[in-house]
Amino acid sequence: MTDADLLERLRRGEHAAYEALFRQWYEPVVRAANRILHDPGVAEELAQDVFLELWRRRETLPDGSSVPGYLLQAARNRALNHLRHLQVQKKSQVYVEALSEPAEHADAEASAGELESAIRDAIASLPPRTREVFLMSRERNLRYSEIAEQLGVTVKAVEANMSRALRQLRERLAPFLARRDE
Repeated sequence: MTDADLLERLRRGEHAAYEALFRQWYEPVVRAANRILHDPGVAEELAQDVFLELWRRRETLPDGSSVPGYLLQAARNRALNHLRHLQVQKKSQVYVEALSEPAEHADAEASAGELESAIRDAIASLPPRTREVFLMSRERNLRYSEIAEQLGVTVKAVEANMSRALRQLRERLAPFLARRDE
């Protein structure tokens, strides 16, 4: 059976066609993602996401689509997005650690309480969606893809909200961060 036949059957919602595509293309998709990520576990997770998205979009795939082309490009895009996400996380890690660590150089518990209050106020001052995304990430430890799915937005929207949240928190807490470096 050709890929075109499988694609047509997939569009009609046939699970057997999906399973055949999965069996045939899962390993190549994992390899494609792993070539970029160099992390087999994450590559497998991204491959599963690619196939889940293929099933979700099955009815909208255009005629003449190349299944291997779609799957491999989707794997590549997800792997690159994952690397970008890691870079954003790495850049923001310094600030997140500063927000979550106790104030080591505080003179008394009052300073720690003051910082805690400032953090709460800074988080409360975030726009509602930005605050929601920030709390889902930091308190519930959800991945950006999980947040995006729960909120019905794109991963890019989640990344933008997290960047906005971290920038605004840095600005609001700058006096405390400066005190900490002294």
